[in-house]
Amino acid sequence: MYQSITMPEFEQLWKKTPVKLVDVREADEFAHAHVDGAISMPLSGLEDTVDQLDKDGNYYVMCLSGARSMAACQYLASKGYKVTNVMGGISAWRGEVV
Repeated sequence: MYQSITMPEFEQLWKKTPVKLVDVREADEFAHAHVDGAISMPLSGLEDTVDQLDKDGNYYVMCLSGARSMAACQYLASKGYKVTNVMGGISAWRGEVV
């Protein structure tokens, strides 16, 4: 089971406290523009990189619009990770990108 958060809620949280953000878009999408501080872990290779995450941590997961992050959250939650899907993805992000 995983949680979901709207983009306005996430943006407020992001401004207030450091959180771990995992971006599951492909490497070229991430290189084009991403939220500063996000961890790039493309969904296509998530099974191979999941061990880089700490099971004691809480992670927010983002993609372009929310579909891939939802799939990633389902997978990560099934493996025992604490994850929250950021609905709307980077398409809904109103802050700066790098």
